[in-house]
Amino acid sequence: MHQTFDEALGINLLHANQEGADHNRAHFDGWDITCLNIMSSPGAGKTALLEKTLAALSSELKIAVIEGDMTTELDADRLRQYGVPVIAINTGRACHLDARMVAGGIHQLEHQHNPAGLDLVLVENVGNLVCPAEFEVGEHGKVALLSVTEGEDKPLKYPVMFREADVLLITKIDLAPYLDVDLNQIAANARQINPQVKIIPVSAKTEEGLAAWFDWIRAAVGKRSPQLVSSADTARP
Repeated sequence: MHQTFDEALGINLLHANQEGADHNRAHFDGWDITCLNIMSSPGAGKTALLEKTLAALSSELKIAVIEGDMTTELDADRLRQYGVPVIAINTGRACHLDARMVAGGIHQLEHQHNPAGLDLVLVENVGNLVCPAEFEVGEHGKVALLSVTEGEDKPLKYPVMFREADVLLITKIDLAPYLDVDLNQIAANARQINPQVKIIPVSAKTEEGLAAWFDWIRAAVGKRSPQLVSSADTARP
């Protein structure tokens, strides 16, 4: 069967992006940096989670953030208050970061700071449940967020992101008592798509579950393999 023009174009774009992602990863590896790609729909709590993460870990790990947003530097400015390097990337009409954009962020980081002194780069992707999962940026691990306000069915309706995720953070669990939502059902739906995914329910407001998330990051940085982390298992719903 012959491919349509659109199918061939999509394959070529993903292939070119993968080459760029591999190049980015080589930079991170050369600097001994672990890179995590943080993905979710808009409003799931990525920036709030990063604020808590920087507050808790920036004294023990040297962290930088590559902050993707379609417009503005509002989220980047929130994170700069924690005294870490933050590189803002505005994507315009693009609904995700790609390897080329992150390469630009890496070059800025290289010129403005000393990447060799970093332990961890957190890439906050554009809010979108579809595109970010298909375009690697050079990360060593993918982190997906799903808030309880989004409903139990999202892993089934948007399977690519949850299939690709190394860890799933179920966010805003402090709101669960006020919603018709079942955390166990969210977890079951996620594992139907990805049986190996680590699941950590968290609340940036009450800080419940954040200790397990911080331990997961520590292990990811130490082992450069998020799949090996076991401490998060105890937080599974």
